Amino acid sequence: MTGTAFSLRPRTDPPPSVSVAFTGLVIALLCGVGEAITYTAVQLDRPNADIGSLATGLIVRGGIYLVVLGVAVRMARGARWARMVLTFGIGVIGLASLIIEPLAATLSAKQISDLFDNLTASAVITAAFRTTHILAVLLAIPAMYRPTARRYFRQEAVSQR
Repeated sequence: MTGTAFSLRPRTDPPPSVSVAFTGLVIALLCGVGEAITYTAVQLDRPNADIGSLATGLIVRGGIYLVVLGVAVRMARGARWARMVLTFGIGVIGLASLIIEPLAATLSAKQISDLFDNLTASAVITAAFRTTHILAVLLAIPAMYRPTARRYFRQEAVSQR
């Protein structure tokens, strides 16, 4: 199916900005996987762990991550629709979901030191994954809109007509 609208292969190599965006998205996904594994490990260590619920959560997250990876691959190959889906899905909804919990905790703390009371290793690991995840998204989304990336997506859209 080379040369058709269903072709997965781009007609030209992506510019560095698109490669940076793709790498950022993959890093964000890996951080999400790491955070999910950390959360599950902590929950499994508790005596009343609901294994069914944890397994369901992992399956749902895994499915979402696979879909996002598939869309990211399409974006890297020049699909404009994929860039738009990632911008809204990861750059708006996903980013908001990552920021809301820490922001709420910060705003509800009476003092900054309250945020560090009862700090655990798993909390530090989760914070590291989440911070890296946020930074990767903040790198990836603007990279998809650099001038060279815009030309690449326009070129791919024209060549698929």
